[in-house]
Amino acid sequence: MTKTIDYFFGVGSPWAFIGLEPFAALASEQDATIRPYVIPLIEDNGAIYSRNRPEARRAYWTKDLKRWAAVRGKVLNFENRAALSDPTPAGFMIIAAIDRGDDWLKLTKALQEAFWSRGKNIGDAEVRRTIADTAGFDGAALDERAQSDAVQSIWKANYETAKHAGVFGLPTFRYEDELYWGQDSLPFLERHLKDEKLIA
Repeated sequence: MTKTIDYFFGVGSPWAFIGLEPFAALASEQDATIRPYVIPLIEDNGAIYSRNRPEARRAYWTKDLKRWAAVRGKVLNFENRAALSDPTPAGFMIIAAIDRGDDWLKLTKALQEAFWSRGKNIGDAEVRRTIADTAGFDGAALDERAQSDAVQSIWKANYETAKHAGVFGLPTFRYEDELYWGQDSLPFLERHLKDEKLIA
């Protein structure tokens, strides 16, 4: 039987960035298909943006991110983050790639690495088009498609799907209607994929 994992993520999530490659490797090892949903945080379900958290929690969040980035072999660039524009349009570009049947994992990796490791302003059209071009895509065509009504409809549908599923934070993985929130939940997802769930 084919295994399908619903993957709820955002291009602007550092946790999704550092967990992307181990998740993709796990899915490949388990012969599982990934069904991607690009979404924002679901505040209606209890998500809280880091900027709205108390300072003590933000400080811990940053330190924990650095720990996990080191474990995952990733570099996170926290300099000048406030100067970067909203990366959501880059998410629309990924939706456009998904809709076209392109290698969305490759594009996601390129955009997230540029944003989180090199501090590139992927909210800027020219910047993300160049990143896409360098990764082997037609950046202009994808970006144009990203602004279409079709992609905006997918974005809204993704949000509704995630909201009704009980998703709040990013990334979240769903397998057989079981949710696993956070890249640190990958060991639990792996057990489930192997029919070794810890709880019923």
